[in-house]
Amino acid sequence: MNSEKKVLSALRIGDFRNFWVSQVISLSGTWMQHVAIGWLVYEMTSSPLYLGLTMMVLSAPIMVFTLIGGIFADRHPKRNILIGTQVMSIVPAITLAVLTDLQIIELWHIFLIVFMIGTLNAFDIPARQSFFVEMVGKSNLLNAIALNSAAFNGARVLGPLFAGLIISRINIETCFYINGLSFAPAILVMMNIKTRGTGKVVGRRSIISELGEGISFICGNIPIRTVFITIALISLFGIPYSSFLPVIAEDILNTGAEGLGRLGGASGAGALIAALIIALKGTIRRRAAYMSIAIMGGSLSIFALTFSDIEIISLLVLVITGFGIVSYLANANNFIQQSVPDSIRGRVMSAYILVFLGMSPVGNLLVGYLAEFIGTMNALRVSSVVCIAASFYFIKNSEMVESRNVH
Repeated sequence: MNSEKKVLSALRIGDFRNFWVSQVISLSGTWMQHVAIGWLVYEMTSSPLYLGLTMMVLSAPIMVFTLIGGIFADRHPKRNILIGTQVMSIVPAITLAVLTDLQIIELWHIFLIVFMIGTLNAFDIPARQSFFVEMVGKSNLLNAIALNSAAFNGARVLGPLFAGLIISRINIETCFYINGLSFAPAILVMMNIKTRGTGKVVGRRSIISELGEGISFICGNIPIRTVFITIALISLFGIPYSSFLPVIAEDILNTGAEGLGRLGGASGAGALIAALIIALKGTIRRRAAYMSIAIMGGSLSIFALTFSDIEIISLLVLVITGFGIVSYLANANNFIQQSVPDSIRGRVMSAYILVFLGMSPVGNLLVGYLAEFIGTMNALRVSSVVCIAASFYFIKNSEMVESRNVH
């Protein structure tokens, strides 16, 4: 019975349970849209460079605005922020759908729309990440993070699979319409959540002063600094692999849109398995060793992917990639959140989002630019070697991560 409580602890909290179910629906739509955008851009341009550029435009606002989003989350009720971002996220989805449906969509439209999506994410994600602990408490935090990761990656399986089928058998704009509708359950749930996530900042100081407090905390703790540096390198050189799956599906495996859906679903399946293992275990013993194996396995699998021209092998390798990266990130997220004072949680988590997602625009552009000259597979090989080096860096310093009391 104690074990069951541990496993289901976060889901026993009504607000979080409703939130979690709504996220599965909303995130499935988001992943459908993500795949559809990539396919649409590659269909329009046949260029890996433009794929990378599109993902850079999507992620660039996180570099610019996410630290401000963290301050916003520390100052204002997080529930209200999340309601606002979910409502506004309907606009770019429906705009994409209508422009594509009318056959007047152009590349600059896509860049403008994905920039809007990225800007909304810069405010949504820090509020969302720092809202978990206020919904479930620190004792249930790892479970909540793992379950949220399970929702995210379960949607990452379903979304691409549905997107591939819909694109090949109906049309691409249907993916965008469905995503627009998928925000409705999340908005209704957020409006009925009792916890408001009131900001912890007392008084008002300058933005520079408040940012400095969060950055000083990160830089002043070696274990947290080690985790942040590793995440930054993986985000810069590892995570961009997913932006080039359309190239692999179309040019390497010759499997088309449905094959792209299977590739995205395989990576999502590995990530989902990782999240479920963490959720079911409750805690990970020898966390540093687990994280070390996970990040090295994920890095090596990206390298292996570049040598496969057989779909089943590529799918199996992508399962390992998703498993390794999410296993590392979920534990890193929990380690950071357990270590940070409540008063600066939003700012520290916004810095986490900055290195996790904010580095990827540069990585997408860099890998895409490299792919234009040496080919997509060679570009991914180079980036995977950097990830392997980052894994060795974390392993070298991993013993410090076993300690939770770093602040």
